[in-house]
Amino acid sequence: MRILLIGAGGLLGSAVHQALTDRGHKLVTAGRSSGDLRYDITDPAQIAALYEAAGRDGQLDAVASAAGSVPYRPVAEMTPQDWTAAFQGKVLSQVELVRQGLDQLSPRGSFTLITGVLARSPIVTGAAASLANGAVEAFVRAAAIEIAPQRINAVSPTVFTEALDVYGDFFPGFAPVGLAEVAQAYVRSIEGAETGRVFELGS
Repeated sequence: MRILLIGAGGLLGSAVHQALTDRGHKLVTAGRSSGDLRYDITDPAQIAALYEAAGRDGQLDAVASAAGSVPYRPVAEMTPQDWTAAFQGKVLSQVELVRQGLDQLSPRGSFTLITGVLARSPIVTGAAASLANGAVEAFVRAAAIEIAPQRINAVSPTVFTEALDVYGDFFPGFAPVGLAEVAQAYVRSIEGAETGRVFELGS
């Protein structure tokens, strides 16, 4: 398959890139500051330019997103700009990848988006992430019934085992999940037949 991978230079993106490459897929990588193509997916105009560039060498069979940013701070300290940043950084960016990608993808192609455990198990300072993740998951379920035979799923992990040294204190008692396992959820979404699913990893 020919796959557009967003955020391939990040911790998760690198693992997904390796898993898909190992399975013989041809990847086109994209990111704000790294990858084959350099575009900011929080800007709808740049998403359009990204698809134009990615489609020059042939139709895409899948789009996989491993990128999304949200601010972390207490609700009382959040500003309207923070909520907007969360929406643009993780929700609008991925929704636009799907909306604009429908005509760029093969008739039975797939989208795989990234969410996270905070959609179902919030933590202190994580309200923006909970809001964004929940919105993405709701969008996936709704979009799936409209875009068939194209498919859409989301991957929703807990904290990565490989990132416990940095983020472990924010997720006390949460079962961590290894990046290799998360990457396999992307493989399942891309190569399988399921749609409208949120693949929850860890607890």
